[in-house]
Amino acid sequence: MSNGVNVQALLDAREVLKGAPEAAQFTWRASSKWQHGVHSTTKIQKFFGLGQEQSHKSESVFEADHPEVFAAEDNGVTPIEYLLVGLAACLTAGVASVAQNRGITLNSVESVVEGNHDIRGILGADSDVRNGFNDIKVTFTIDADASPADIEALVAQSQKRSAVFDALTNPTNVTVEVA
Repeated sequence: MSNGVNVQALLDAREVLKGAPEAAQFTWRASSKWQHGVHSTTKIQKFFGLGQEQSHKSESVFEADHPEVFAAEDNGVTPIEYLLVGLAACLTAGVASVAQNRGITLNSVESVVEGNHDIRGILGADSDVRNGFNDIKVTFTIDADASPADIEALVAQSQKRSAVFDALTNPTNVTVEVA
């Protein structure tokens, strides 16, 4: 595990799940509570997978707010910035996993993710402007014992297997309801 990724365990899991597709059905959960203004706290601990309830080693807590330029208190990053965090983390983890599987030693991997956002949509200032990002750009800087072509292939395979990239670039059904 030169890059710290246990690829053999992932490959073994892939083989097991080919014969047990019901065990591959996961439900990830986040629970958010409003604090004050536009500040909320979201916690993640439990999820469902491999046919039963699971739990992370510890609960993770995320603070979300808006910056002072939006007349808020800036107690955390904006929710749309968390989207960038998820994309950066997923693609970066993918690069590490693919490199390990291909026998490529990584010295460093850094990514910069930028999302261009016209906020007139969320403010209701222009109904023709969408609420979300107009576009997102991911730039990797990778130092590895590999050719530039091999590094490009690492990033391409990471992108191909990224759950977050897929959710952002393909329609996902989202249901919102009041309990």
